[in-house]
Amino acid sequence: MWIQVRTFDGKTSKQIDGLSKLTKIEDLQEKLVEAFDAQIDTQRLYYRGKQLVPGHTLFDYDVGLNNIIQLMIRKKLVEPPEEAAATDTEPEDHIVNGIGESDSGVPSEVSDSEPLAESKEESQPGGDEPSTSGPKGTYKVKDVIDAMDLSVGAWFEAEIIKVAETMDLNNNEEDSGNPGEGTEKQNGSELTEEDGTAKAEGTCEGDGLVYHVRFEDYDEQGIVQLSSNYLRPRARTLVPFEDIAVGDVVMANYNCDDPTDRGFWYDVEVKSLKKARTVQEVIGNIRLGPGVEPLTGCRVRFTDELFKIEKAGEVSCDAKELEASGSPIKRTTQPDCNHCKDKPTRKCKYCSCHQCGGKDEPDKQIMCDECDMAYHIYCLDPPLPGIPDEDEWYCPICKNDNSKVVHAGEKLKGSKKKSKMASASSTSSRDWGKGMACQGRTKICTIVPPNHFGSIPGIHVGQTWKFRVQVSEAGVHRPQVAGIHGREVEGAFSIVLSGAFEDEQDNGDDFTYTGSGGRDLSGNKRTAEQSCDQKLTKYNLALARNCNATLDKVKGNEAKDWRGGRPVRVVRNAKGRKHSKYAPEEGNRYDGIYKIVKYWPEMGKSGFLVWRYLLRRDDPQSAPWSKEGKARIKKLGLTIEYPEGYLEAMAAKEKAKEEEREKDNPDSDQENEKKPKKKGKRKLNKDSPGQESPSSKKVKHEVPDDFKKQAEEDTANAKIWKDVMESVLGGEKLLTAVEEAFTCICCQEVAYDPITTPCLHNVCKCCLKRSFQADVRSCPYCRYDLGKGFTISVNSCLAKILLDLFPGYNAGR
Repeated sequence: MWIQVRTFDGKTSKQIDGLSKLTKIEDLQEKLVEAFDAQIDTQRLYYRGKQLVPGHTLFDYDVGLNNIIQLMIRKKLVEPPEEAAATDTEPEDHIVNGIGESDSGVPSEVSDSEPLAESKEESQPGGDEPSTSGPKGTYKVKDVIDAMDLSVGAWFEAEIIKVAETMDLNNNEEDSGNPGEGTEKQNGSELTEEDGTAKAEGTCEGDGLVYHVRFEDYDEQGIVQLSSNYLRPRARTLVPFEDIAVGDVVMANYNCDDPTDRGFWYDVEVKSLKKARTVQEVIGNIRLGPGVEPLTGCRVRFTDELFKIEKAGEVSCDAKELEASGSPIKRTTQPDCNHCKDKPTRKCKYCSCHQCGGKDEPDKQIMCDECDMAYHIYCLDPPLPGIPDEDEWYCPICKNDNSKVVHAGEKLKGSKKKSKMASASSTSSRDWGKGMACQGRTKICTIVPPNHFGSIPGIHVGQTWKFRVQVSEAGVHRPQVAGIHGREVEGAFSIVLSGAFEDEQDNGDDFTYTGSGGRDLSGNKRTAEQSCDQKLTKYNLALARNCNATLDKVKGNEAKDWRGGRPVRVVRNAKGRKHSKYAPEEGNRYDGIYKIVKYWPEMGKSGFLVWRYLLRRDDPQSAPWSKEGKARIKKLGLTIEYPEGYLEAMAAKEKAKEEEREKDNPDSDQENEKKPKKKGKRKLNKDSPGQESPSSKKVKHEVPDDFKKQAEEDTANAKIWKDVMESVLGGEKLLTAVEEAFTCICCQEVAYDPITTPCLHNVCKCCLKRSFQADVRSCPYCRYDLGKGFTISVNSCLAKILLDLFPGYNAGR
C-alpha cells in the first residue's frame, strides 16, 4: 500500500511506499524524516481535518490507498538570551492581578449600590396580595371575570388584583411577571376607550380606569394591565344546542390550528347549525378581538360547552357569592400535554417523569436542558441525592459519553465499531491491511447509471484489470466482494465467475452458475462451507428475473426464447483457473454479455439445496479465448491494467528488499562477480531504458465506421471532431476524448440538448436559457455577443451522437 504526503503549501508532494493499514503513525513519521528533511518532533500530520496522533494506525483514521495526507513542518523555536529574558520579566513586578499599583483604587467586584437596592426592595410591598385601595369603577378588586388576551383574541378566566386611574408604565415588583405582554399596545396599535372598535361583546363603556389582572392557571404571564373594554363578567350559563339561533353570539371552545382538538375560548357569531344523527356543529365566525378580521366558516364541535356572554352590570362578579351559588363552571381549555390531556391520574412520560411517568412529587423532578424531559431524582441510575446545583443538567439519553469525547490535547479514542470487527481480536500475525480488497474506490463510473443492463460504453471484451476494485471503478461489476450485482425487483446486471463451487461447469460459451447464500460468513470470512439451503430471494431472485420466462420460486423455469431475456455482464476471475481453462491467468477479465437460459433448484455436493443457472453467450464481439478474440485484443493493444502507482510501488518494494539482502550478505556480490558469466542471449533488464513498462504502453483504440459517418454529418463541429480523432489515434479513449470536447462549461457535464454557438462552442440548452433569462446574451466560453435575435436551436446530429455514446446520461437532466 502507498499514500501521498503533501506539504501545507502544496509545493512538495511525495509518494510513500511500503505501508499497510496497520502501519503506526510514528512509523510513518520516521519514513518522512528523510523524505522531507524534517525531524519527528517538527512534524504534524493531518487527514480529513484530523491530526494523526502517534499510537494509532492508518486504519484508525480510515486512510486508504493513494490518499493524500497533509504535512505541516513546524520551525524550532529559538530560545532568547538570558539577559533579554530577565529584562522582559521586570515589568511583571509592578503588576498585581493584571492591574498596576496606580490602579489599585478601582471599585471591588461588589458594587456600593447593592445595599441601596436591598433597602429599596425592603420598602416595596411584598408578595402578590391584592391591593384594597383604589378608585371605584365597573369592577372592584378580587372580582372574578373573563379577560381577553390581546395576543390571541381569546377569553381567559382572570382575577382583578388592582384598580388604577392611569396605566403604570414603570411596573413595580408585583407586575414584573411579563411586563407589557398583555397591555393594550398589543396587536400593533394602542387601543383606547375612545376607539370605537375597542369594545368587545358584553363589555361596558370605558370607565377610564386601568385594571391589573392576573390570568388563572397562567402564572407565567404575570400581571397585565387592561381597560374595561377587554373585561366582562365570568361566563356561567350553559346554552343548550337546541336554543342556539342563527345570529346569536356565544362563547365556544375552538382550536384555530386543529379544529378537531380542544383550544381556547372565543366569541362565535353563529351563521348556521348542523345537526345529524351523530354530529352536531355550530358554523360561524370566530372573533379574534377588536381590529382583527374574524375567521369565517369555522366549525365548532364542542356544542355541549356553549356559554352565554354575560353583560357588565347585570350580574355579580363577587367571588364569594359565585362560590356560594355553585357557579361559575370551571372551563376546560387546550391541554398543555397532548398525550395525557392533563389528566392527573394518568401516567405520562412526556409531561411528567420520563422514566416512570408519575406526576407525584414535582419538587423532586429535574428537567434536562437538552430535551426538556423531566426525571425524578430517585428514578435515575444511579439516583441523585438531591437537585444538583449545576447551571446545566443533561439526562442519560442526551449526555455525551465522556469516554467518546476527545478533549483538547487528548489522543484519539478507539471506535466501538472497529473494536467489534474480527480484525481487532484476531491473533493472526498476517498484516491483512496490505490487501487490495479493503481499499475504497478512488473514482465512480458516471457514464451509465448503476442499474444499467448491457455493455458499458468504452469497455471492450477481453479488457483485464488486476484487482476487483478496478472492475468496480469501470462500472462493469460494482460490488467489490459480492459475486452478483442486482436488485430483487429489477434483475441482475453483472456476475463474477471465481470458481467458488467445484461442481460448476464452464464451457466458455455457456456455463452453469450457482446462486448466493446458504453459508455462514460470520467472523469476517469471505467464504465458507455450505451450511443451509439457498432461497430464491435477493440476488438469486434478481438473476431469475433475467430469464425470459415466468417466475417460479419452487421449481424454476426455462426460457423458450432465451435471447429475449435481460443481458448479464460476465467477468471471469483468475481464481477460477483451477476449475476452468477459460478463466484468465491473472486479474479479472470482462468476457461480454450472457443470457440466462434456465434456472432450477437441485441438491448440491454439500447436501444442501442450491439454485443453478444456465447462462449462454450472446455478444457480437468475439470471445477473448477464440482466435478472432485474441487477434482483436492484440489489435487494440489490451493488456492488464494496474492501479495508478502500483507498478512503481512494487518496483520500489523489490528494490528495498534487494538492498536489505545486500546489507545482510555483503559477500554474496563478490561471489557472484567471481562466477563465470553464462554464454547465451542477454536478457533485457527490467529497469533498462529501452524497455517500456506495461503501464507506459499506449493502448490503441479504434473508431467505428458508423461513428465516423455520424461525426461527418455534424459539420458545425468539424474542427472539434478532427481533434477528437487525433486524440483517439494518439492513445486516448474515445469516450474520454468526446467527454472532454463536449463538456458544458456551465454545469460541467456532457452537454444535453447541445446548442452550437456561432463561435463554435457547445452549451446545454437549459444552461443557455438560464443565461438569457438573466439578461446575459454572450457565449459562456468566450463572451462572444450572441445578440437578442439569437435563436436557440438544438444540434440534433451532435445530440444523437452523444446519446449513442453515453446511453442514459440524459436521465434527470
